Amino acid sequence: MADIGKIKTLLESVEKLAVSGSAIAFHIKLTSPELMFQTYPKAWTDIYSEKGFVMVDPIVRWGFTETGSIRWSELSEQDEQNILMQSATYGMTYGVAIAVESDNSRSMAGYSRPDREYTDAEISQLTQCTQSLHELTTAHDGMDAELREELLTLASNLAR
Repeated sequence: MADIGKIKTLLESVEKLAVSGSAIAFHIKLTSPELMFQTYPKAWTDIYSEKGFVMVDPIVRWGFTETGSIRWSELSEQDEQNILMQSATYGMTYGVAIAVESDNSRSMAGYSRPDREYTDAEISQLTQCTQSLHELTTAHDGMDAELREELLTLASNLAR
């Protein structure tokens, strides 16, 4: 059983660094995550969903093909739909994408802030938190209903 207290503490840590919001997709199977935590501004997530940006998002594309971390600014040349520029109008001017994988399970995250690029130390901290969250939410036999409900409640409490 996952330690909900540790998960909550890690999520609170990343939210302190992701002052404009974050999205963490855990244990992606094909194209769907087993669990999603998202704190990006609702106005942005509505537009993102309405326009189907997930299909062309350079952050998502990178997260499916790579592991590690990359600043959003390094993905700008791959952003044909200007998603990153559009997200900046909602306070998500700078960000980092992180993808981790273990035991044939992949999780990816996007963290954002309005004021400056993330430092290497902050990226390292976010990467460690993402890896720990990935491991803490791993259920080798699938996530049981009780754990899923606890995590979904936690996710909704963190949503903005």
